[in-house]
Amino acid sequence: MEYATGDSEGVLNVDAIIEALLDLRTSTPVEGCAVAIPERQIELLCHQTKAVFADQPMMLELDAPMTVAGDVHGQYYDLLRLFEYGGPPEEANYLFLGDYVDRGKNSIETITLMFAFKAKYPENFFMLRGNHECASVNRLYGFYDECKRRYKVKLWKTFGDVFNFMPVCGLIDDRILCMHGGLSP
Repeated sequence: MEYATGDSEGVLNVDAIIEALLDLRTSTPVEGCAVAIPERQIELLCHQTKAVFADQPMMLELDAPMTVAGDVHGQYYDLLRLFEYGGPPEEANYLFLGDYVDRGKNSIETITLMFAFKAKYPENFFMLRGNHECASVNRLYGFYDECKRRYKVKLWKTFGDVFNFMPVCGLIDDRILCMHGGLSP
């Protein structure tokens, strides 16, 4: 898998990240099975995704049809199954209501794939902030430990910086108000 092209700092390759993460679709689910993505690629993806979130409002005004999904909580294989049933993001509109990390064993794969789809499809792939996209919560429920074990604490802080730019609610067709059930400070 070729992530960088040329310069020593690397260039973001969203397609390579998505391809590496989607390769698990054909394997037998093994909770906690890590996908080897270079830390620098995840950092670059976080910076790109943060810029996308910064350009969008805190309250998204969206059009139907829209597939709406709740808490994923690091359940990476469930997320892959959702895309299998609902269609790939390039063919369907998605709104996720928050809580992408913690509790499950693949929070890094989950949030990285979601950020990659957000960076690649900013106009039809939407993510709201949940209470687990807050440092004081995900520090205690597993995401911090997963980042520290597999990469560095700095990466956890980078994710946290992106979480701070996420919208908090969406309105579909001026009729359906969507948000996460619990927001933290």
